Amino acid sequence: MQTSVTFKNLDSSENLKSYVQEKLNRFDKYLHNPAEAKVVLLVEKFRHIAEINIIGDRLNVNGKEETGDMYSAIDMVLDKLEKQIKKNKQKNRGRQGGSRARAKGAFVEEIAHPDIEVERDVKIKNIEYKPMDVEEAIMQMDLINSNFLVFTNARTNQVNVLYGRKDGHYGLIQPSG
Repeated sequence: MQTSVTFKNLDSSENLKSYVQEKLNRFDKYLHNPAEAKVVLLVEKFRHIAEINIIGDRLNVNGKEETGDMYSAIDMVLDKLEKQIKKNKQKNRGRQGGSRARAKGAFVEEIAHPDIEVERDVKIKNIEYKPMDVEEAIMQMDLINSNFLVFTNARTNQVNVLYGRKDGHYGLIQPSG
């Protein structure tokens, strides 16, 4: 990160300058593109003020902190900036559509015509299934009033799906082989 440090009412200190640059390097993991940091360190009477402005990677964050010690002011303003950068990155992640959104449950299905694309939302539901026999699964399905029930068949130790058919009877899906 390109950093410029300005001192006001304070003697230029190489220790402070290197301290700020070292601390700003921790933001490189959040910023994918080069960024520029403008740091102003100033002293007014008993107040030590650190002001930092970071510009880059479609991001502009500002922070200002004042304490009785310059090093603690720098640490506090950097903590503020880190929160802002994380919040901004999280917000941008939520705005991105495309492949990330589709990976979370929306699938695109191609129709025979190349210019037409239909998008379908797929709701993903995690379920717990427990071992039981088919008769117990039928009783369980009647109790929960559902169209289907996923369970582990106690006899075969395989995952089965019991579903209600339109004629009022039940269907059982079990793996073959």
